[in-house]
Amino acid sequence: MTPDPEPARRQLAAKVASLIGTAESMLLAVPGLTIYRHAAPTEAYSSTYQPSIALVAQGRKQVDLGQARFVYDESHFLLTSLDLPVTSRVIQASAGRPYLCVRLALDMPMVREVLAQGGLPAIVEQTGALAMTLGRTTAPLLDAFGRLLDLQQAPGDIAFLGDLLAREIIYRVLQSADGARLRAIATLGEHGQRTAAVVEWIKQHYARPLRLDELAGVAAMGQSTLHRHFRALTAMTPLQYQKQLRLHGARRLMLTEGWDASSAAFEVGYESASQFNREYSRFFGRSPMRDVKALRRPEDG
Repeated sequence: MTPDPEPARRQLAAKVASLIGTAESMLLAVPGLTIYRHAAPTEAYSSTYQPSIALVAQGRKQVDLGQARFVYDESHFLLTSLDLPVTSRVIQASAGRPYLCVRLALDMPMVREVLAQGGLPAIVEQTGALAMTLGRTTAPLLDAFGRLLDLQQAPGDIAFLGDLLAREIIYRVLQSADGARLRAIATLGEHGQRTAAVVEWIKQHYARPLRLDELAGVAAMGQSTLHRHFRALTAMTPLQYQKQLRLHGARRLMLTEGWDASSAAFEVGYESASQFNREYSRFFGRSPMRDVKALRRPEDG
C-alpha cells in the first residue's frame, strides 16, 4: 500500500516555516539546499533555473519555458535537468498559508554515480522531451527532504549524512518515470547528453558569436539534428538560448556590479547598445535602467 504523503508534507512545511521565518529565501548549510517563502502571489520574474529538484511543501508556482508551462504544487515537484532560462511566479500563497518550497541543486557527477550503481530502469529514448518536467511527490521523497532539512540543526553531520540523503533523493527521482530525462542527460553517448554538452558550451561562451558548425562539432552530430534535439530539450533554438543568457548576464552585471547598460551590453557580446535596449525591454518588460531600479527598490515595482 502506498503511504499517504500528507503527514510528511505537513511536517516538511512546518520545518521550512520554522527555519525561514519571514525571509523570502535562505541558503542552508547543506550544500545546494535552499528554502523559499512568499506570503502572497508574485509578479512574473525571469531567471535561469539550474539542474535541481524543487519540492513545494505549501502553495503553488508556475514556470514558463518557451511555450511550455509547468505548475508545481503540494502534489508535484519540478525537475530541471539543464540550465534553462524561464519566467516564473508564485500563483498560490497568502499570509495565513504562505508558499513554502525547498530546492536541492543537482550535482551531475553524483547523479552519474547513482546511475552507475545499477538497479534503475533501463533508459528509454524520449524524443521531444523537455529538460524540465513535473513528477509526483511521494511520502518517501518528502521524508528524505525533511531529514535533509534536519541537518541544519546538526551541522557536524552534514559532511557525512548530507551526501547520503542527497543520493537518496536523486535515487528516488531517477527510479521514477519522471526521472527518465535526467537519466538520459546524465548518460554518456545519448543524444540528450550530447545536446546537454552544447548547452554547457553556450553557457560558458555566450559572449562569443554563435557558429552552428562549431556547436555541431561539440555535439558530434549534424547541424539539423542538433537544432532539433536542442529545441526539444530547451524549448528554444541555440540562438534564442544564447540571447537569454546574454540578457540575464547583463542584468546581473548592472544589478550586482553597478555597470551601466552600454558597458554591460558590450561585455556580454552585444555590438549595438540600441539592439540590447530593444531586446532587454522586450524580454524583461521594461528598459534596463527602469528594470534595475525596480529590482533594487521592489516597493516601486
